[in-house]
Amino acid sequence: MDHAGADGRQSLFGGSESVSAAFEGSEEIAEARDLARSFLTEVQALHGLPVSRRAMDMVQLVVSELVTNARKYAPGPCLLTLEIQGGAVQVSVWDSNTTLPAVLTADPGRIGQHGLEIVMAVCQSFAVHREPVGKQITAAVVLADDPGGDAVGRQM
Repeated sequence: MDHAGADGRQSLFGGSESVSAAFEGSEEIAEARDLARSFLTEVQALHGLPVSRRAMDMVQLVVSELVTNARKYAPGPCLLTLEIQGGAVQVSVWDSNTTLPAVLTADPGRIGQHGLEIVMAVCQSFAVHREPVGKQITAAVVLADDPGGDAVGRQM
């Protein structure tokens, strides 16, 4: 099922276990986070997959950091894909820049450029691949990282 907004952005829902959307402006970073939150809420409600509160927050953080970097360093649109695989959500962002990102060593004195540091710290896996045009960055966040409960939407 295709969804197109007034701005031309398209979301593709494939079997409710994946979603993709193209983003063209920095103002759409909040929309990317909203898409991630909605997707995980839907996955939990329709498929009964556990999604911890931490996972919900971390996925939104990863989406925000990766889409921000794509918008900042690459011309043209970026494509965000969220897909459930093996108890985790794969967050993939494609952009048109072929330059691979530099992951800087931790430096608390450095102002800025901590995004990939943060992403790598909260994700189960992180990978960067050159594509025929541009690159794709993929990070996986475990959905049920709190075995004691605290799933989103659960009543205590």
